[in-house]
Amino acid sequence: MNNHTVDFFDAQFRRQVSQAEFSLNPFEQAVLPFASGRVLELGCGLGNLALAAARRGASVVAVDGSSSAIAHLCETARREGLALTAVAADVERYPITGEFDTIVCIGLLMFFPRETAYRLLAEMENHLSSGGRLALNVLVEGTTYLDMFSAGHYYLFGQDELAKRCQRWDTLLSSRQSFEAPGNTRKEFVTLVTRRP
Repeated sequence: MNNHTVDFFDAQFRRQVSQAEFSLNPFEQAVLPFASGRVLELGCGLGNLALAAARRGASVVAVDGSSSAIAHLCETARREGLALTAVAADVERYPITGEFDTIVCIGLLMFFPRETAYRLLAEMENHLSSGGRLALNVLVEGTTYLDMFSAGHYYLFGQDELAKRCQRWDTLLSSRQSFEAPGNTRKEFVTLVTRRP
């Protein structure tokens, strides 16, 4: 992920920590019921979902490029004695090892060029156990708020692109949401949870 994007979110995470804003966003709320067993969350941010899953008994590996977010997550997991490993790493280069029952990737894949996003998606699919769940959330075409992106370093998925890619798997959740954004713009999201056969 490029420096502009990491800096954008690092500033946001520092603000959220200082203001104690740790509630789950709507996408995390939707995905949480599926996050069980051995869980990998890529692009975990402050780790609100990772913490919630670990508090419910999951064993979690949470990865993000923001050192301030990971520091907060490590401290919280240590203080609560949770089965959670937090890793500060560039998700684009993070080597996934082992198999997971759930892999979560919320609001991350669109920050890469299409080829990279598809490579990361294939990597996630390859590390799911049989019957494992893949939970994805991306911005899609129709999104007009682009301030967090650097030119050439993002990809807006087609409205049905993820569903078509995962059509051989069982769909557990599929939703679209639209939000107003600064400057009279919009964010258009698709959230998809599928289960590997």
